[in-house]
Amino acid sequence: MFSRQTAWRGWTPGLALALVLSAGALLARGQEKIRIKTADELPRHSYKIPGTVSELVKSDGALMSLAKQVRADTEADLAKYEIADAPTLRELTGVLLSVALLEDRLDDASRLIERLRELEDKEAKKLTTGLVAGSYIAARRAAPDDRARFQATFEQTLLERLRPLPWDVVGDILEQTKGRMEILSEDLLLGMAKGSLDPVAAASNGEIGADTARSALGMGTTIRVQLPLKERILAAYDKVIAEHRVTKPDIWAERAVALSPAEKRTPIVVGIWDSGVDVQPFKTQLFVNPKEQPNGQDDDGNGLVDDLHGIAFDLEAHPTPELLHPIDALNAPVADVAKHMKGFTDLQAALDTPDAAAVRKVLSGLKGDEVKNFLEDLGLYGNYAHGTHVAGIALDGNPFARLLVARISFDYRMVPFLPTLEWVRREAASFQATVDYMKQHNVRVVNMSWGHDQDEIESPLEKHGVGETAEKRAELAREMYKVQRDGLYAAMKSAPEILFVVAAGNADSDVEFDEVIPSSFDLPNVLVVGAVDQAGDPTNFTSFGRTVQVYANGFEVDSYVPGGQRMKLSGTSMASPQVANLAAKLVVRDPSLKPPQVIELIKQGAEKVERSGKTLLLIHPKRTLELLDKRSTAAAGPTGR
Repeated sequence: MFSRQTAWRGWTPGLALALVLSAGALLARGQEKIRIKTADELPRHSYKIPGTVSELVKSDGALMSLAKQVRADTEADLAKYEIADAPTLRELTGVLLSVALLEDRLDDASRLIERLRELEDKEAKKLTTGLVAGSYIAARRAAPDDRARFQATFEQTLLERLRPLPWDVVGDILEQTKGRMEILSEDLLLGMAKGSLDPVAAASNGEIGADTARSALGMGTTIRVQLPLKERILAAYDKVIAEHRVTKPDIWAERAVALSPAEKRTPIVVGIWDSGVDVQPFKTQLFVNPKEQPNGQDDDGNGLVDDLHGIAFDLEAHPTPELLHPIDALNAPVADVAKHMKGFTDLQAALDTPDAAAVRKVLSGLKGDEVKNFLEDLGLYGNYAHGTHVAGIALDGNPFARLLVARISFDYRMVPFLPTLEWVRREAASFQATVDYMKQHNVRVVNMSWGHDQDEIESPLEKHGVGETAEKRAELAREMYKVQRDGLYAAMKSAPEILFVVAAGNADSDVEFDEVIPSSFDLPNVLVVGAVDQAGDPTNFTSFGRTVQVYANGFEVDSYVPGGQRMKLSGTSMASPQVANLAAKLVVRDPSLKPPQVIELIKQGAEKVERSGKTLLLIHPKRTLELLDKRSTAAAGPTGR
């Protein structure tokens, strides 16, 4: 589960805006830039604000003062540093775009939008970036003093820009943008600010870091520029979607392969290293520790109580017998939260379902103080359901797979717990213990649909007011993250006989530049997976990079959630277990295969496609298994021996 999600930093919902002004405008002649190779090398900034962040977002004067400071720092950084990472450039320029719109610098905003498009490498995003902002600018120029004419011009301009776009390329983004726009409100944004950003200012006597400042600016710009046009935006998107909506072809059904129980194969153990699994939907496919009994005792003397079907660690990285994440802390009944989760995902996918209508109604009625509980309930249910959903995908069509659960716990609260060196050392030890446990029980394939980066330590430190300065805080986070990163790397490296299939992440960023673990790991027993949609086109969220080797369907994938119900979810979390599924079927068919051989077979059988100037390998289970069968037949020789 990727806890690193797109924040409300951008002016357009769901879109991580960013770009950079031209080097000539920012760099003194003859000055040589400092090259930035990783996100951690970027400078830290902090800002003193009056009161709370939620108050700042509503205050024109305070917001404009912050905007001026953030703009100065951002432009200075872009002048001083050579940043080769396009997502980072897009993020920084998105900040400049927000400021330009706040300051009504329309010409500058137009140039920033154009630069944003230049920095996009995904065709769908290149075509859709800045549509709303550009239409706003055009309407402001056409009718600066006539509100009614301004709004009508805005809607007409947006329609004129939307209609010529190739629907087969941009349709998913337009539908998702509409779905996100439907739930956007001032109360929702201010509730998020109160729950997640106000604690930062409170913990540090009004000092906030750059990420918090950028989020505040994004919220402030959205409230002032976008929300007043919400109905016009929805009207334009509704018209275009109604005119063009078609169902994309699904390329995955004909590629699927289910193994038959009649094959009489030897079962293999598949590890689901995730947020926990409800084992009930998989009763016929469970790994069973033969030396353990469910009696509240450590029967086999391995330090774990009741590890009948796997190993688990709680949020503090202490062993626990609970393989499924507890949900005692839910504020609403679990059935209601499950419906909200389903409706929320339907809204984002622009699906017109009863659950989507219900959650839209709930969100539209939320007051600022209610937002925190609602969003934390969604986060907690996400932890509760995620691993079960992943397990269902990984085991599908493989009666010879035996599920071993390996639970790792994630914080779901808007103000997470305070990380410490003691905790990261304990977590690093839990990584090794988990891999050792899987080695002991002959796990062959492991799915890891989760990831960490340094910001997931640095941000909680800021929210708890730790660190005399932003740089000191970064230094402490760097030390902690190194322990976490090195521990996970060593654990996975220590098991060359296990294939670890890893989700790339959902940040639309380079996993190596951001140093995301484990998707940035370059090991012969690691296969990193990106996400495409049902037609094989890259999703707008999938991360990428040198270590991302293959792609699988990560859009509206159906699987189990706890209790045995089924739900469709999207993400690289859903793409990765499809590759783990294929890998497990290969090992069932040929138990002698080593991880590098499995990876090579999956890549050889994959379909090469060109998307936005890049070559992607889309998995093809049927072709890959046929390759293995042909190889096995050839190895057996003409006599079949």
